[in-house]
Amino acid sequence: MASFGQIVWAFRNPLLIFLIPIVMLPLPLVIPTTEAACGYTIIVMALYWCTEALPLAVTALIPVLFFPMFKIMVSQEVCKHYLKDTNMLLIGGLMVAIAVEQWNLHKRIALRVLLIVGVKPALLMLGFMGVTAFLSMWISNTATTAMMVPIAQAVLDQLNVSGSELENEELENGFVNKGLELAEKGSQMSDGKHAAISSHKENQVIISNKKHSPPHPAEEEQERSPIPNKEKEHTKLSKGMSLSVCYSASIGGAATLTGTTPNLIMVGQLKQLFPDSGDIVNFATWFGFSFPVTLIMLFLTWIWLQIVFLGFNFKKNFGCGKLQTKKEIAAYEVIKQEVKKLGPMTFAEIAVLILFIFLVLLWFTRDPGFIPGWASVLFNSNNKDFVTDATVVIFISVIMFIIPSAKPRLPYSKHKYGPAPSLLNWKLIQEKLPWNVVILLGGGFALAEGSEESGLSTWLGSQLIPLQNIPPWAIVIVLCLLVATFTECASNTATTSLFLPILASMAQRIGIHPLYIMLPCTICASFAFMLPVATPPNSIVFSYGYLKVSDMAKTGIIVNILGVLTISLAINTWGQVLFNLDSFPSWANSTKIP
Repeated sequence: MASFGQIVWAFRNPLLIFLIPIVMLPLPLVIPTTEAACGYTIIVMALYWCTEALPLAVTALIPVLFFPMFKIMVSQEVCKHYLKDTNMLLIGGLMVAIAVEQWNLHKRIALRVLLIVGVKPALLMLGFMGVTAFLSMWISNTATTAMMVPIAQAVLDQLNVSGSELENEELENGFVNKGLELAEKGSQMSDGKHAAISSHKENQVIISNKKHSPPHPAEEEQERSPIPNKEKEHTKLSKGMSLSVCYSASIGGAATLTGTTPNLIMVGQLKQLFPDSGDIVNFATWFGFSFPVTLIMLFLTWIWLQIVFLGFNFKKNFGCGKLQTKKEIAAYEVIKQEVKKLGPMTFAEIAVLILFIFLVLLWFTRDPGFIPGWASVLFNSNNKDFVTDATVVIFISVIMFIIPSAKPRLPYSKHKYGPAPSLLNWKLIQEKLPWNVVILLGGGFALAEGSEESGLSTWLGSQLIPLQNIPPWAIVIVLCLLVATFTECASNTATTSLFLPILASMAQRIGIHPLYIMLPCTICASFAFMLPVATPPNSIVFSYGYLKVSDMAKTGIIVNILGVLTISLAINTWGQVLFNLDSFPSWANSTKIP
């Protein structure tokens, strides 16, 4: 019979759904103000998001119910935040990512890069990290990890299997094989000498002519140890490679504006909280700040994973002039075979690649900052909001619904003639586009607006005024550590939705440039490296069975600290120059926060 605790655990979600609002209800009843009512809404949503008692997107819809009920905002004002310009940027970016995945362009890029870096352990890990981070900049980190982990697993398995086969072959052919000597000790040889044993092809290896003495027990144990040692090495390499993939997926997503949802939340809330901030953060400026952070983080993480899982054997890990072994050649062949399976680039792949490159160029040149962008020149206006990054990506997405996925089939051809299906179709979008993320993003915007309208952001910001006596760089480090810890337990989208309105108000109250706090904390929200449940990439690699929670926690805590320190360095160096963070901007005063 099940115990009381087991029954409660089985019904935990329904209990949480009903108990959380009831337990927190005294807050708006005892303090009948809009600030308390908004605080009640935020606490309920935060607990739902952390416990996942309700689906994340359903929790994001709560402002539509609570804000009108508590007279914080009218329903019409709440609902319009669920499909803003930033949401359209997210939808367009996801549609382009779906096209890249649909035609296997991402897999071809990954395999080609791996062919270049080779299969030496350190270089192989670096190759996987670089490819994963690059792909995660443009498609979801979940899809990137789901594609890269099986490829890594196939290569690692081939390294392990080929290594075992090579050992067995050496046993048979006499390559420095003590086990063979032991096997022949009992054989009858009149002169007590070994015969020559032929090796591969023309090479011959002559085994010692000395008579054999009985093996010492310690020596016999040492001779039997290499096999478990090989398995141990393979397990450590598999752990390191798995972690390298999930870590680089999270790191790469921070490099571009559309790489992960928290980036879009920050840009959207910045425009919403500070309407006069203009286009200070766009695709080009975000990339200029975050891409160096990504490169530094990838390098430091790679070094750390080398130390933990591969050791300091540089000759083995990097090759250092050593020729490839048979197992490395076999693993390399696995990658080559995967490339062959893809065949030559199709018309669809080439079309998607061209459109993708065109999209990135349009993003970078729309408003680069140091020179007038094409949007200002073409529209002959100083108002940069006529054309945004969302306009560009929707333009490319619409083209993908028009361009066929193959060359037109003419009537005189043997095949059925007529236009080929387009690169994208709506059925595919309905199946693969994560609409819940769009709703989640809108819920964050509605929450930020409610915090302003109710005055909660102002109250919280005033409570944090004493922080102005602390150096700004120290404030950034403390807040980044706080966000990095919180995001281990809640989704990065929920974390940024909850924290950013408070951080914006705090920055205004203590006279710090809002981006000086909001930008590093947003990136830190994506740096969840310690727990399997922290982010989908972590869950994917954990499901393969190589890793324990302790492995992820011990390795991830150092990566988290490296991330906080790297972001703090970035915001205090090139971030200062890029966004002019030394002075408090005039647009931060013309805010909707009272």
